[in-house]
Amino acid sequence: MPTRIKICGITRWEDAQLAIELGAAALGFNFYPPSPRYIEPADAQSIVFKLPPLVLPVGIFADEADGESVGQRAREALVKAVQLHGPRFPPLDGAIAGFTLIRAVAVSEGFRPEMLLELHGDAFLLDTFDPDLEGGTGKTFNWALARDAHRFGTIVLAGGLGPDNVGEAIREVRPFAVDVASGVESAPGKKDPEKMRAFFAAVAEADKTSGY
Repeated sequence: MPTRIKICGITRWEDAQLAIELGAAALGFNFYPPSPRYIEPADAQSIVFKLPPLVLPVGIFADEADGESVGQRAREALVKAVQLHGPRFPPLDGAIAGFTLIRAVAVSEGFRPEMLLELHGDAFLLDTFDPDLEGGTGKTFNWALARDAHRFGTIVLAGGLGPDNVGEAIREVRPFAVDVASGVESAPGKKDPEKMRAFFAAVAEADKTSGY
């Protein structure tokens, strides 16, 4: 099964369009205001409205305790999935119950894949633990810690991925999907076309050599 690709931190239609042309399965829109890739839900909506029906638009939220607020912004942006980062998480019923749920998990040295059994989510995004950031660290973690994670859920691998290391990451972790933002950018929220093409090519090569 080919590794899916999620391009995160979309702020411009031209970047979304290229990602679609290259074969992205999902696009991420960051609704966490401190992020340099923040986009207003109304601006995200104008991009999401143009997406083909089989490309999944994902709203990214961090440190949210109010499920009604998350649901309202997700509906305004027309996203179909919500990606939740800690440290706080909203209730999973009510306003966000109808969305596909991607639960972000910060991986530190104490991480054990079976911990995922205690969490709720349609998929789990494994990112690098950073005491000062709620995701989007741009740093890798020890992939060996997540080697067996796919046994316990649908895994999206994130954290410092780029064209030069995504192949190794896929061979080590065997995730369902990989997530990239800064690794294909020329500036926060602005994607670099050549880096994007190189990333997709590296994933395809890793799938081919891994026998996916």
